[in-house]
Amino acid sequence: MFIENYYNQSAQKISFTREQASEFAKEIADDFNPLHDIDAKRFCVPGDLLFSVILSQAALHKEMVFEFAGMVSNNIELNFPLQLSKNSSVVDDNQKEYLRIQAEGESTQNKTLIESLIRAYVGFSGHTFPHLLVALMKKHKVMINPARPMVMYESMSLHMKRLDVEKVTLEYSSSTLTIDGKRGNVELAFDLMSNGECIGRGEKHMVLSGLREYCSETMDKVSEQYVEMKDAYYKTR
Repeated sequence: MFIENYYNQSAQKISFTREQASEFAKEIADDFNPLHDIDAKRFCVPGDLLFSVILSQAALHKEMVFEFAGMVSNNIELNFPLQLSKNSSVVDDNQKEYLRIQAEGESTQNKTLIESLIRAYVGFSGHTFPHLLVALMKKHKVMINPARPMVMYESMSLHMKRLDVEKVTLEYSSSTLTIDGKRGNVELAFDLMSNGECIGRGEKHMVLSGLREYCSETMDKVSEQYVEMKDAYYKTR
């Protein structure tokens, strides 16, 4: 499976280089969050890469919840579960948790379906900013701190009706933003489709911090800078 290009495995331990994680973010997820830049001081491995490795290593279950518990930096050796249960986790050798997984119901290891789901979800997830979040913040008249934008990927869930398909596509469904002082909780809902039939749904949850009054001019500049950064990257490819 293509995901094997983006991690290293030795004696059941899995680790990620900065180059692997950054390339996954940009080339697979189209995600240009500065935290995933190779030279970032606060570098972290994309949560979507951890999610993808779980599905490829273990299985896709009808009911799944992923809760991100800690930032993964480069070259940390992690233990990924090969079988999932209601209480599984990704930990290092000191038993520090980085990702908690709840899995229930029927499961499949169909690589074609799993790869299709990974690509569909990761492609959607990577476009969260600015495509969806800016419109959501504008609607609620708040914005993140442009000097130190903090958008944290908190959790995601999948609820599958069927697993007997080969390929899926993803359709954005709805979004909500709940504001609590300077903190915002975002839920993005989506449907999973196969041959015109909705075979599942899911939600992505994020936390926005340092909220302040919305300023169109400021957010327009932030969005423009993000697009310029993407364009500059692709010009070097």
